[in-house]
Amino acid sequence: MKRILTLAMAMAMGAAAYGQQYAFNGTNSTINTIPDNNPSGVASTITVPTLAAQIANVTVSLDVTGGYNGDIYAYLAGPNGGFAVLLNRSGVSSSSANGYSDSGFNVTFDDSGSNPDIHFYQNTGYPSSLNGSGQLTGTWGSDGENLNPQSSPSSYSVGATETLASFDGISGNDAAGQWTLFLADLSAGDQSTLVSWSVDITTVPEPSSLALGALGLLVLAGVRKKFDFGKS
Repeated sequence: MKRILTLAMAMAMGAAAYGQQYAFNGTNSTINTIPDNNPSGVASTITVPTLAAQIANVTVSLDVTGGYNGDIYAYLAGPNGGFAVLLNRSGVSSSSANGYSDSGFNVTFDDSGSNPDIHFYQNTGYPSSLNGSGQLTGTWGSDGENLNPQSSPSSYSVGATETLASFDGISGNDAAGQWTLFLADLSAGDQSTLVSWSVDITTVPEPSSLALGALGLLVLAGVRKKFDFGKS
């Protein structure tokens, strides 16, 4: 029985190593001017390799300077599925046609926790959440409001329907390719610049045959121990 337990423990340790989370981080530091009052916007890409297993969580960091935050629309699209609205004219609502006038974002989008929705960020920790350059800082939930950014302000009430959670469960093969960040400025008067952005992808492998084998041996060892204990 000792041999069975030893083998089972060795296999379990191997399975645990196999089952560890895998993280990919990609950064694009190419500076891009976001065309003012132009829905054609600008796109920036990061190439992601084939991942070890399916996606469990995606976060995005974004550094945009200058401009008028209420003008900016941004989304992230995967190469083979997944779409998240990161920004959709922050602060715009039926009572605020222009949205927030702050200048820029130096933020991380993460929908896995209890982070507040970025759309009405002035309702949470404002203005202490601004840095010395007037950029919004901190970790926020993606806007998620999948609405044409040129819609009437009164239309901004559909809620967060397209968040970073849309990438969860995508296979490692489908994750491979170019991930695209798109940004557009939808109103005239101020100029924004994309300084850099990054994407962090965490995967959790499915149980392997090694793990299942280890579990079987541990069960067998437990059964044998039970019967051995009953011997006189």
